[in-house]
Amino acid sequence: MAENKELSNPAEILEFTVPEEMDGVRLDKVLADAYEGLSRSYIQKLFEQDCILVEGEVCRSKKYCAAAADQVRITVPQPRRLSVAAEKIPLEIVYEDPSVLVVNKPAGMVVHPAPGSPSGTLVNALLYAYGDALSSINGVLRPGIVHRIDKDTSGLLMIARNDHAHESLSRQLADHSITRKYLAIVQDNIREDEGTIEGAIGRDPRNRLRNAVVAEGGKPAVTHYRVLERFGTHTLIEAVLETGRTHQIRVHMAHIRHPLLGDTLYGRKANSLGAARQMLHAGVLGFVHPDTSEYMEFEAEPPEDFRQVLERLRRRQG
Repeated sequence: MAENKELSNPAEILEFTVPEEMDGVRLDKVLADAYEGLSRSYIQKLFEQDCILVEGEVCRSKKYCAAAADQVRITVPQPRRLSVAAEKIPLEIVYEDPSVLVVNKPAGMVVHPAPGSPSGTLVNALLYAYGDALSSINGVLRPGIVHRIDKDTSGLLMIARNDHAHESLSRQLADHSITRKYLAIVQDNIREDEGTIEGAIGRDPRNRLRNAVVAEGGKPAVTHYRVLERFGTHTLIEAVLETGRTHQIRVHMAHIRHPLLGDTLYGRKANSLGAARQMLHAGVLGFVHPDTSEYMEFEAEPPEDFRQVLERLRRRQG
């Protein structure tokens, strides 16, 4: 096996000769094994940036399989200076250890900075609380962010505190092995007790601000749901994500004509129940811990505004 080398200076040229025992192995794995400071995800980004040369030629194929004695030259760019400000914003930390955080995000908070939301985000809060002790795989604007939920969706998010944890959690997301259960209040009465919605999601051709279930060009998406409580005019459901597409639950429930209460993008513009946002809460999150391989599951009760809407529905029904 290749000798494991400490990456002493992240801004340098690295020269590497592929050993015989690595013949036929994907180059990103070979390099990640050889250099402790380079994760496979980061190496794949270096392929995209033309920073990896094999036998003097730029290698752009992330799936390139190394050959014994290949001469590899890696240019590791100077890390960009983080331009996101740390802000003292309260966070509800559900779980914390050196590798993973679980945060209960309030509705109204954007996960990471973007045009129009440069501050007040979860990332700004994380930087104040944890500084550099977050994974770097997703770049300077999204340190530690493995997945996200919409601004007006409340609930649980997992945060990676190092690149190893980030890669493990990302792999579990890709394998659809993360447990993600949501509470949602939807319009009208769902007659069946449970169901599965399968429909590829892509950009809505009639409204570029929205996504939709599309016949061509979308990404496969699967949502399972079961009815928890019926109110005649509305239904409380538990939605379980098998995939994690943008706005997936909102799009899928609108597709079967049960849009989320308060969702003005995919549903009705007004409601008489005081729902100022989509009634969607990420209540259960489970994953295998990157270090211990132990399955861990966390639960968070819906916030006050969600509970108030439920109480109004129950009073109406009573």
